[in-house]
Amino acid sequence: MGFGYLLRGQRWVATHRRRFGYALVPGVIALVLYVVAIVVVAWFVGDVVAWATPFADHWASPWPGVLRGFLDVLLLVLCLFLAVITFTALTLALGQPFYEALAEHVDRDQSPGEMPPGPELSTWQSIKDGIALVLRALVWAVVLFAAGFIPVVGQTVVPVVGIGVTGFFLVQELTGVAMQRRGIALREQLKLLRSRRMLVWGFGIPLAVVFLVPFVAILLMPGAVAGATLLTRAVRHEPIA
Repeated sequence: MGFGYLLRGQRWVATHRRRFGYALVPGVIALVLYVVAIVVVAWFVGDVVAWATPFADHWASPWPGVLRGFLDVLLLVLCLFLAVITFTALTLALGQPFYEALAEHVDRDQSPGEMPPGPELSTWQSIKDGIALVLRALVWAVVLFAAGFIPVVGQTVVPVVGIGVTGFFLVQELTGVAMQRRGIALREQLKLLRSRRMLVWGFGIPLAVVFLVPFVAILLMPGAVAGATLLTRAVRHEPIA
């Protein structure tokens, strides 16, 4: 079960906390940046929605307020959706050397004296994969934002789909650390993860929920990378101690 790998990753880091305490630093930096960005968005969201809906100015009360209030909330939810996904990507980018070292130590712990085969991806390929992943996330964000306007479905189905999509993207980003060390490009990474969707969602959905709490996200990030390394080994049928 995917959730089990998430717990094992947290336990692994807890037993090596002196060695990997520094892995919290990238999350702290990313959190500061995102808090500032979210505060700015929340401050101006009403003005942006009012600017985008001039046609509602002539509607009878209370419909302009109802529409704009709904769009305010929808836009904030969309921003939170993007924040959860890109928070992980930014934290991993800022802490790449830390998390690569952590993933390598997890692999060595699981297979003493034996490292996973395959050359590491080039820096350029890693950057291209990161850009492609962000673009995929943006496409999903637009689709979910548009679907939010559908009565009933937008208030029930869309949030559930959104958390599932967020969980999948989180797992892809986190396992990307271990998979890139194995020379696995993004297309093959997605193919591997899709072949074990229930395992991936079991890991990613609980993580997506707790990552909505910023300080929790920082504390869990190193363990999430460790757990994602174990998950990578599982989907590739590599031995796990």
